[in-house]
Amino acid sequence: MFNLLKRFSFFIILNIVFIATVSLIIYFFGLNRYMTANGIDYETLAFFCLVWGFTGAFFSLFLSKFIAKKTMGVILYDENHKIYRMVDELSKRAGIKTPEVGYYYSMDINAFATGWSKNNSLVAVSMGLVHQMNEDEIKGVLGHEIAHISNGDMVTMTLVQGLVNSFVMFFARVLAKVVTSIILKDKDGKSDFINFLLVFCFEICLGLLGLMITSYYSRVREFKADKEGARLAGRRQMIMALEALKKDNFISDSMSSEKMAAFKINSKSKLMKLFSTHPDLDCRIKKLKSCE
Repeated sequence: MFNLLKRFSFFIILNIVFIATVSLIIYFFGLNRYMTANGIDYETLAFFCLVWGFTGAFFSLFLSKFIAKKTMGVILYDENHKIYRMVDELSKRAGIKTPEVGYYYSMDINAFATGWSKNNSLVAVSMGLVHQMNEDEIKGVLGHEIAHISNGDMVTMTLVQGLVNSFVMFFARVLAKVVTSIILKDKDGKSDFINFLLVFCFEICLGLLGLMITSYYSRVREFKADKEGARLAGRRQMIMALEALKKDNFISDSMSSEKMAAFKINSKSKLMKLFSTHPDLDCRIKKLKSCE
């Protein structure tokens, strides 16, 4: 993902919603078979969390292209359009099947790639990108997105997310049981609802910590996509694309600085950087320029 949803990922939210829904289903249908008369069966709980944790992640992955099309209103280009031809050329260089290529209405300079496999994917660009970037810059952006696909970033991110989900679900239930046992002494089942609420709260808190892990991994993959994008589209084109994006972000930040100050939003805070899925643009440009 080049810049779209840089600070807020819809698919992460979809994943969290899935996990929350699973918790509700478990509670209302009494599917917590990992609970025994002697407490938690940790082996059963671990298996349970692995299954549902990865199910949530892969559920988001398999629906990602469909949801992106619907939520962003993506319109596909035909094979004669210059954007499609550029993607087709880059895909052949990367050794993958040409993804679906489309555009959506937004004046922001944005683009994204999604899909559940290298040969079943989508690349979409905003109209702002098409109108404000020159051909070399567009090629750099598209090279970056094709790099994400050829590197299998969607799948590897899903595996990381699935593992994080599993740990979140496991430790949320263990912590909830410990706290429930401490604050409530009854053993007749009256504490079940309190335990459920605690599980829900711990999943949210641990989910935020997990988001730091997935965000860090995403930033690492961005550097690799830049490097591969430079190989596919050209280092000059990749640097030009990042510099154009930096210029656009500077203008946008300048225009909205008073509004941000009014809401006391500081996007440069160290805490918020931990949740950023993309590295700082200056770092990305510097890293590319240092590659020989």
